[in-house]
Amino acid sequence: MTGIASRLAPVGVFVGLTTLDVIHRSRCAPGPDEKMTAERQDLAAGGPAANAAVVFAALGGRPRLVTALGDGPAAAIARADLEAHGVEVVDLAQETAMDLGVSAIRVDALTGSRSVLSMDAAAHDLAAPEDIGRLFDGCEVALFDGHHPRVASPLAEAARAQGIPVVIDAGRWKPVMAELIPAATTVIASADFRLVDGQRPGRHLMNGAADDGSRVRSGSSARWAVTHGAGSVDWWTADAAGEAAGEVDVPIVEAVDTLGAGDAFHGAFAYASVRGPTSFAAQLRYAAGVASLRCSVVGPREWLALLGSRRGA
Repeated sequence: MTGIASRLAPVGVFVGLTTLDVIHRSRCAPGPDEKMTAERQDLAAGGPAANAAVVFAALGGRPRLVTALGDGPAAAIARADLEAHGVEVVDLAQETAMDLGVSAIRVDALTGSRSVLSMDAAAHDLAAPEDIGRLFDGCEVALFDGHHPRVASPLAEAARAQGIPVVIDAGRWKPVMAELIPAATTVIASADFRLVDGQRPGRHLMNGAADDGSRVRSGSSARWAVTHGAGSVDWWTADAAGEAAGEVDVPIVEAVDTLGAGDAFHGAFAYASVRGPTSFAAQLRYAAGVASLRCSVVGPREWLALLGSRRGA
């Protein structure tokens, strides 16, 4: 990717979920009471914010992940994986008996599609730390996935108050989105995302849209994008110069493993937004290229070695 500048490694703060992913690859799913031998098994840290942080690091950034791991055995494996891939972990559940969520994942060896069963962070209600300011030392971009809502909301407000660009990974609606979206400068939503009133994101969210109390307005969000898997990415923006909209094509690849592709998109976008071209469309195009690359390689981490040509050098 051309246009990525050569500067000091950017610091990004990623706030949200970490899990331990137990990944099996097979050509079909086991039926009731059936046992099956998988073609491959992987263990890796997972979760939208965690995976995005790993990609940000692989591209040359310095990610700081604000999450909850705890001191259990699953947390130890996830922490080791994150640190081995250059992620600074700020564990809000350190020295607690919290059990880290474990995701049971099956990747279809025939199509590359994935199925995920997980507790996410549903069983944990953590509060934000008192020393919020230090979490953003040197930070150039902050990304939030909406998990750990009592942490996410005050941190998003703090980032906005410091003038740090706030990116929201809007994979699916969560009540905290009503607080995060107004604090955002960029919202990247999946095609499945629906607003609180059931609407798809659209240009009605741009600045100046009427707030009837039933939907989340864009607030300070001047940029929206909606991803459609292997389909094109829709985007629209609004600023003092007016509104603009368009779409970005996604590179065509043979998808052999789609696990974490959206997270790769978000991590790459965060990197491109501070070390890439100024055009929103070009930043999205860069992120789409990285996500497509992820889909072309089997396994959660092997593909990261191929990102060297896309780093800021």
